[in-house]
Amino acid sequence: MIIDAWAQHPTLRHSQDPIFDSLRRWTRTEAPTEALPVEKTVQVMDAGRVSKALISAWVAPRNVMISNDEVYQFVSEFPDRFIGVGSVDISKPMQAVAEIKRCVGELGFKGIRVLPWLWELPPTDRLFYPIYTVCCDLGIPFCTQIGHTGPLMSSEVGRPIYLDRVALDFPDLTIVGGHIGYPWTEEAIAVATKHPNVYIDTSAYTAKRYPPELVRFLNTNGAEKVLFGTNYPMITPAQALADLPGLALTPEVEAQFLGGNARRVFGIS
Repeated sequence: MIIDAWAQHPTLRHSQDPIFDSLRRWTRTEAPTEALPVEKTVQVMDAGRVSKALISAWVAPRNVMISNDEVYQFVSEFPDRFIGVGSVDISKPMQAVAEIKRCVGELGFKGIRVLPWLWELPPTDRLFYPIYTVCCDLGIPFCTQIGHTGPLMSSEVGRPIYLDRVALDFPDLTIVGGHIGYPWTEEAIAVATKHPNVYIDTSAYTAKRYPPELVRFLNTNGAEKVLFGTNYPMITPAQALADLPGLALTPEVEAQFLGGNARRVFGIS
């Protein structure tokens, strides 16, 4: 089983948001004018042999790009393929806590994702701490981005070392840092090695572009600490996995990387 630990089925609000204009310049693509059918995302998963994808909401300060209820709708259409991950407005702590409880208790979501760069706040900011507390209480992972940002927002808040302080304050919190932490990948590896509940996912990078230090970590003491992810629709599963054989992973490590670690971390049966 291959599990994509970081994906989203985009709404038009998400796809057309001006914040992604810099990414579109890199890829020389235009913002879509029509909503992507949910069936298309499943077809892309099939093409990459992905069995399940954790698809997330996107809650930003000025725009709910993908709402929790929309994610629930997508999951409801393909419950055997999608797993919901919620998001919240951290500027309203009490409402955020209540929404996380609803996401888990009513919508059946398996995690919460908040991106520090959207809020221009590091994960050590006080507004994040109620989120961590309720994630601990509910026993669900907190997912976030580590590393630089493609959109023209501050990358500093994505320094992986911030998670060291968070993990010290919340030793029971499971943290999944997406986007491998580049250009601070060694920093991310150090934090994941130090803390038993901190993990890294490879979203937004194809296997060919994994930094050498991450591949070494995967092949040695990090076999249980790295999860496969795509950041679809930015990268399709087939694109992400095209050069996987070049990593020379053992069958046991490859199985954990592609699905076993995600099953354990997110409690996926």
